[in-house]
Amino acid sequence: MEIPAELEARIDEEITHYPVSKRSAALPLLHLIQEHFGYIQDDAIGWIARKLGLEPINVLELVTFYPMLRREPAGKHHIRVCRTLSCAMAGSYELLDTFCKHARIDRHHNGHGTHILKSEDGKYSIEFVECLASCGFGPVCMINDDFYEAVAQDEVPQLLEKYQ
Repeated sequence: MEIPAELEARIDEEITHYPVSKRSAALPLLHLIQEHFGYIQDDAIGWIARKLGLEPINVLELVTFYPMLRREPAGKHHIRVCRTLSCAMAGSYELLDTFCKHARIDRHHNGHGTHILKSEDGKYSIEFVECLASCGFGPVCMINDDFYEAVAQDEVPQLLEKYQ
Protein backbone atom coordinates (compact mmCIF):
# COMPACT_ATOMS: atom_id res chain seq x y z
CA MET A 1 0.00 0.00 0.00
CA GLU A 2 1.39 3.36 -1.05
CA ILE A 3 0.34 6.37 1.04
CA PRO A 4 0.35 9.52 -1.12
CA ALA A 5 2.34 12.46 0.28
CA GLU A 6 -0.80 14.62 0.55
CA LEU A 7 -2.58 11.97 2.63
CA GLU A 8 0.45 11.45 4.86
CA ALA A 9 0.61 15.20 5.46
CA ARG A 10 -3.07 15.16 6.54
CA ILE A 11 -2.34 12.19 8.79
CA ASP A 12 0.69 13.90 10.36
CA GLU A 13 -1.40 17.02 11.00
CA GLU A 14 -4.20 14.94 12.55
CA ILE A 15 -1.76 13.28 14.97
CA THR A 16 -0.80 16.71 16.33
CA HIS A 17 -4.32 17.02 17.77
CA TYR A 18 -3.49 14.21 20.22
CA PRO A 19 -0.34 15.36 22.07
CA VAL A 20 -0.96 13.32 25.22
CA SER A 21 -1.46 9.98 23.48
CA LYS A 22 -0.90 9.30 19.79
CA ARG A 23 -3.03 6.16 20.31
CA SER A 24 -6.09 8.43 20.41
CA ALA A 25 -5.42 9.37 16.78
CA ALA A 26 -6.01 5.80 15.57
CA LEU A 27 -9.72 6.21 14.81
CA PRO A 28 -9.33 9.52 12.94
CA LEU A 29 -6.48 8.01 10.90
CA LEU A 30 -8.63 5.02 10.00
CA HIS A 31 -11.28 7.41 8.73
CA LEU A 32 -8.73 9.27 6.62
CA ILE A 33 -7.42 6.02 5.13
CA GLN A 34 -10.93 4.79 4.35
CA GLU A 35 -11.91 8.15 2.88
CA HIS A 36 -8.94 7.97 0.51
CA PHE A 37 -8.91 4.27 -0.44
CA GLY A 38 -12.60 3.41 0.08
CA TYR A 39 -11.84 0.74 2.66
CA ILE A 40 -9.13 -0.31 5.11
CA GLN A 41 -6.65 -2.82 3.74
CA ASP A 42 -4.58 -5.10 5.98
CA ASP A 43 -1.47 -3.12 5.02
CA ALA A 44 -3.10 0.06 6.30
CA ILE A 45 -3.67 -1.49 9.72
CA GLY A 46 0.04 -2.24 10.04
CA TRP A 47 1.01 1.14 8.63
CA ILE A 48 -1.16 3.04 11.15
CA ALA A 49 0.14 0.85 13.99
CA ARG A 50 3.76 1.65 13.07
CA LYS A 51 2.93 5.35 12.65
CA LEU A 52 1.43 5.51 16.16
CA GLY A 53 3.81 3.11 17.90
CA LEU A 54 1.09 0.52 18.49
CA GLU A 55 0.68 -3.18 17.87
CA PRO A 56 -1.43 -3.99 14.77
CA ILE A 57 -4.02 -5.70 16.99
CA ASN A 58 -4.71 -2.34 18.66
CA VAL A 59 -5.75 -0.92 15.29
CA LEU A 60 -7.50 -4.07 14.07
CA GLU A 61 -9.77 -4.13 17.12
CA LEU A 62 -11.04 -0.67 16.18
CA VAL A 63 -11.65 -1.73 12.58
CA THR A 64 -13.61 -4.80 13.63
CA PHE A 65 -15.61 -2.99 16.33
CA TYR A 66 -16.92 0.10 14.55
CA PRO A 67 -19.54 -0.51 11.85
CA MET A 68 -18.53 2.54 9.82
CA LEU A 69 -15.12 1.06 9.06
CA ARG A 70 -14.87 -1.37 6.14
CA ARG A 71 -12.28 -4.02 5.34
CA GLU A 72 -13.48 -4.49 1.79
CA PRO A 73 -14.61 -2.14 -0.97
CA ALA A 74 -18.23 -1.07 -0.92
CA GLY A 75 -20.52 -0.08 -3.77
CA LYS A 76 -20.81 3.48 -5.01
CA HIS A 77 -23.63 3.99 -2.49
CA HIS A 78 -23.23 2.06 0.75
CA ILE A 79 -26.29 1.22 2.85
CA ARG A 80 -26.07 0.23 6.51
CA VAL A 81 -29.12 -1.17 8.26
CA CYS A 82 -29.09 -1.51 12.06
CA ARG A 83 -29.78 -5.03 13.32
CA THR A 84 -29.73 -4.57 17.10
CA LEU A 85 -32.71 -5.52 19.22
CA SER A 86 -34.76 -2.33 19.14
CA CYS A 87 -34.34 -1.94 15.36
CA ALA A 88 -34.97 -5.65 14.79
CA MET A 89 -38.23 -5.37 16.73
CA ALA A 90 -39.14 -2.33 14.63
CA GLY A 91 -38.59 -4.20 11.35
CA SER A 92 -34.93 -3.94 10.37
CA TYR A 93 -34.77 -7.49 8.99
CA GLU A 94 -37.65 -6.73 6.64
CA LEU A 95 -36.07 -3.35 5.82
CA LEU A 96 -32.82 -5.10 4.84
CA ASP A 97 -34.76 -7.44 2.54
CA THR A 98 -36.60 -4.49 0.97
CA PHE A 99 -33.36 -2.58 0.34
CA CYS A 100 -31.84 -5.69 -1.25
CA LYS A 101 -34.86 -6.14 -3.49
CA HIS A 102 -34.91 -2.55 -4.74
CA ALA A 103 -31.11 -2.23 -5.02
CA ARG A 104 -30.96 -5.58 -6.84
CA ILE A 105 -28.65 -7.16 -4.30
CA ASP A 106 -28.82 -10.94 -4.12
CA ARG A 107 -28.45 -11.89 -0.46
CA HIS A 108 -27.73 -15.53 -1.33
CA HIS A 109 -25.00 -15.29 -3.99
CA ASN A 110 -22.52 -12.71 -2.72
CA GLY A 111 -19.76 -14.94 -1.46
CA HIS A 112 -19.27 -16.84 1.76
CA GLY A 113 -18.20 -14.88 4.81
CA THR A 114 -18.57 -11.41 3.37
CA HIS A 115 -20.25 -8.73 5.46
CA ILE A 116 -20.84 -6.37 2.58
CA LEU A 117 -23.26 -7.51 -0.09
CA LYS A 118 -23.06 -5.77 -3.46
CA SER A 119 -25.23 -5.30 -6.50
CA GLU A 120 -23.74 -6.76 -9.69
CA ASP A 121 -23.33 -3.30 -11.21
CA GLY A 122 -21.44 -2.03 -8.13
CA LYS A 123 -23.91 0.82 -7.65
CA TYR A 124 -25.09 -0.31 -4.21
CA SER A 125 -23.75 -2.30 -1.33
CA ILE A 126 -25.47 -3.16 1.93
CA GLU A 127 -24.34 -4.21 5.35
CA PHE A 128 -26.32 -5.35 8.39
CA VAL A 129 -24.56 -3.58 11.27
CA GLU A 130 -24.67 -3.28 15.00
CA CYS A 131 -26.13 -0.22 16.67
CA LEU A 132 -26.32 3.04 14.75
CA ALA A 133 -27.18 4.86 18.00
CA SER A 134 -30.80 5.83 17.52
CA CYS A 135 -32.55 3.03 19.38
CA GLY A 136 -35.75 4.96 20.04
CA PHE A 137 -36.43 5.62 16.36
CA GLY A 138 -35.95 2.27 14.62
CA PRO A 139 -35.50 0.90 12.21
CA VAL A 140 -32.60 3.13 11.27
CA CYS A 141 -30.19 3.06 8.38
CA MET A 142 -27.47 5.06 6.73
CA ILE A 143 -26.89 5.56 3.03
CA ASN A 144 -23.35 6.78 2.55
CA ASP A 145 -23.09 9.33 5.39
CA ASP A 146 -26.79 10.22 5.47
CA PHE A 147 -28.76 8.98 8.47
CA TYR A 148 -32.43 7.94 8.38
CA GLU A 149 -34.70 7.09 11.31
CA ALA A 150 -38.01 5.21 11.51
CA VAL A 151 -37.65 4.02 7.92
CA ALA A 152 -40.74 2.33 6.52
CA GLN A 153 -40.35 -0.32 3.83
CA ASP A 154 -42.41 1.71 1.38
CA GLU A 155 -39.90 4.59 1.68
CA VAL A 156 -37.03 2.51 0.28
CA PRO A 157 -37.60 3.29 -3.43
CA GLN A 158 -37.67 7.04 -2.74
CA LEU A 159 -34.56 6.81 -0.55
CA LEU A 160 -32.63 4.94 -3.25
CA GLU A 161 -33.82 7.42 -5.88
CA LYS A 162 -31.88 10.15 -4.05
CA TYR A 163 -28.69 8.23 -4.86
CA GLN A 164 -29.12 7.79 -8.60
